[in-house]
Amino acid sequence: MVNDDWLTVNRENWDDRVRVHAESSFYDLPGFRAGASPLRSFERAELGEVAGKRLLHLQCHMGQDTLSWGRLGAEVTGLDFSAKAVEQARALAADVGLADRARFVVSDVYEAPAALPGERFDIVYTGLGSLVWLPDLTRWAEVVAGLLAEGGALYLVEFHPATDMLGEDGRTVDHDYFDAEPWRQDHAYTYTDGPALEKTVSVQFLHPLGEVVSALAGAGLRVEFLHEHPFTIFQRYPVLEESEPGIFTFPPGHPRVPLMFSLRARR
Repeated sequence: MVNDDWLTVNRENWDDRVRVHAESSFYDLPGFRAGASPLRSFERAELGEVAGKRLLHLQCHMGQDTLSWGRLGAEVTGLDFSAKAVEQARALAADVGLADRARFVVSDVYEAPAALPGERFDIVYTGLGSLVWLPDLTRWAEVVAGLLAEGGALYLVEFHPATDMLGEDGRTVDHDYFDAEPWRQDHAYTYTDGPALEKTVSVQFLHPLGEVVSALAGAGLRVEFLHEHPFTIFQRYPVLEESEPGIFTFPPGHPRVPLMFSLRARR
């Protein structure tokens, strides 16, 4: 199944997640419609001015991050392999008055060049929790490089792969950092509040940080920075404390590991 059907299995799983996520307090679509933004302040600072630029968001899900960049003045395109997620994103764009500056396309990442023939973007953005759904980062990086205009930049924000090594105490090393075997999971619930899923099986792929950087360098992109962050956006381990709304860190005295990272690489 992993070798042949991972894409089908994951698409079914994410199609099913849309009905749960759209009603969840985690995604808070009513709050977004009222003007709230899911973008973190460091993302806006690291990426810089986006007004007037063409921005492509790969694996955009229901489009909130995409539309948040649109609210900051970018001409945005969101791409996702779930038709149900794209349907929700298009409706959300209409709700917040961005239908004229936001486009959403159904495609998996590897087929993005065919879905957007000949198009080039000033910014390719990929947000949290995306890379684990891709088995081949070399191919991913080549797709990204091919979608960037000359001088354009990838901006990537992700959960740090070191977090997958640790046990629930956030201290004990329980898992092999270099484990390259796909993770087949069967979970009745998604990471948000809400009812159980009907399509519960998914397949994920873990990637060490060096693999991410090497794939981008191999595709001809120049890494401008790689920042590792001691905070995350949810209570990944029970010991984490909410140091400010929506930001979780280890308590004083607890050994810290990086919980997220952000990277910018330019063509």
